[in-house]
Amino acid sequence: MATIPDPAAPDYFLDSFPRDEFPRYVWTHRPAALPEAAWTTETTHRDGQQGGLPLTAVQNLRIYDLHCRFTGQSGAIRQSEFFVYRPSDRQALQGALERYRSGAPIEPTTWIRAARKDAELIRTLGVRETGMLASASDYHTFHKFKPGGRAQAAHTYLEAVAMTLEAGIRPRLHLEDSSRADMDYLLAFVEACLEAARPYGPALRPKFRICDTMGLGLPYDDVALPRSVPVMFRTLRTRLGLTPADLEFHPHNDTGLVVANCLAAIREGCGVINGTCLGKGERTGNAPLEQILLHLIGMGYFPETRPDFTVLNELAELYAEMGEPLPPKYPLFGRDAHRTRAGIHADGLNKFWWMYAPFNVPALLGRPLEVSLTKDSGMAGLIFVIKQHLGVEPAKDNPGLVAVHDWMIREFDGGRQTAIEWEELEPIVRRYFAGAPSDGRPAEAEPHPVHR
Repeated sequence: MATIPDPAAPDYFLDSFPRDEFPRYVWTHRPAALPEAAWTTETTHRDGQQGGLPLTAVQNLRIYDLHCRFTGQSGAIRQSEFFVYRPSDRQALQGALERYRSGAPIEPTTWIRAARKDAELIRTLGVRETGMLASASDYHTFHKFKPGGRAQAAHTYLEAVAMTLEAGIRPRLHLEDSSRADMDYLLAFVEACLEAARPYGPALRPKFRICDTMGLGLPYDDVALPRSVPVMFRTLRTRLGLTPADLEFHPHNDTGLVVANCLAAIREGCGVINGTCLGKGERTGNAPLEQILLHLIGMGYFPETRPDFTVLNELAELYAEMGEPLPPKYPLFGRDAHRTRAGIHADGLNKFWWMYAPFNVPALLGRPLEVSLTKDSGMAGLIFVIKQHLGVEPAKDNPGLVAVHDWMIREFDGGRQTAIEWEELEPIVRRYFAGAPSDGRPAEAEPHPVHR
C-alpha cells in the first residue's frame, strides 16, 4: 500500500513561488541558447493603430509616457515604433524624440514599407533606426508584386535597405509571415542584407524581426518548418551566426499560442520580443508585453530594476476612456482577472489568501483580490467583501451578517441574475455595522486592498 507523505509543515515551494516576487523558473537544465540579456520593443503606435486603435498625437504621447514610466530604468522596453505617413503620427514621433533626447528610456523608431519612396520619407526625421516591411512568404511575394516572385520581392527590399544605409539609418527587416515562408529564402535574404550593410560598420548592422503574422507558429521542436518557432530561430542563429540582439520576434495571437511562442523564441536565442502593452493589435492582438515580461523576470532577467507593473492600471483606464476597454477576463489587468464568484474560493481567500492568488497581486500589480457576490458566493463571499471594504471580519453567526446574507438570498431567489457589488451592498451592510470605518481600507498586512 502506498504511503502518503505527511509533513509537519506545508511546502509552498517558495523557490518557485516567492512571497513578494513573480513566480520563478527553477531550471533543471538552463536552456543552452537562452540569451544573457533579453528585452522587449513596443508597437502600439504602429500595430496598435493598425489593429483599430486610431490615436491622436496627444493620445500617442500619453501612451508613450506611460510606457516610459512602466519600464523606468529597467531596460524592459527599449524601443517603440511609429508610423510616419500622417501629420499626427509625425507629430507624435517628434514629441517622443524630444522626450528621448531629454532622457526618456524608450528610443522612438519608425516603420515603413521596404520601398524607395518610403526610405526617402524618413531621411530627415531624426531617427537612428527604422523597421522595414519585407513580406517573406510566397503568400505575399507572388501576389503583392507584378509579375511577382521571391527574387523580385528581395530586389525591391534590398534597394530600400541600400537607401536606408546611405542615409545613416539602421534597417530592421520585418520578415512578414515567416511562419509560412521558405527557410532557404529567409537565409539567402538575411545574408544579402548583412552583406549590403557590411561596409557601413557594426552601428548599422541590420536587425531581423521574425513575424508570425497569422499566429500559425508552434512552440515545439518536433514539428517541421516553417511552423516550428524554436527551429526557425535555431537555424538563423547557427547558419548565419546571428546574435540574440540581431533577432526579434513579432507574433500574433490568432491561434492562442502567442505567449508560448515568445517563450520558445527566447529559449532558442532570440533576444527581443516585439508586442504591445496590454496586447492591443491587429485581429486578436500582439504579444502582451506585460505577460512576456512577467515570465522574463521569472527567468532571472531584470534582477536589479524591475518595470513598474502598477503603471499599467493607468493604461487600462486610458483605453477604457477611449472606448477600447480590456476584456473583463483579460489576464493580469482585466476587470475580473482577480475576481472570484465561488463561495468555496472566497472561503479559501478568508482562510489563507495565497490559496487563490498566483502571486502577491496587490503588491506587484496594484490590483485587489476581489469577490463578486452571486447566488454561489455563500457566507464566505460576504465576509470577504465586508472585510475588504470595512476592515471588519464578522463571525459566520453574527446577526448582522446573517441579516445581510438573508437579503442577498431573497434577491437571487427572486430571479436576480446580476452580481451584487459593494456600491449597492454598502448601505445595507452599514445598517448592521454602523461603527465600521468610513474608508474601509484594511490594514497594510492584508492581501486585498481596495483599488481606487
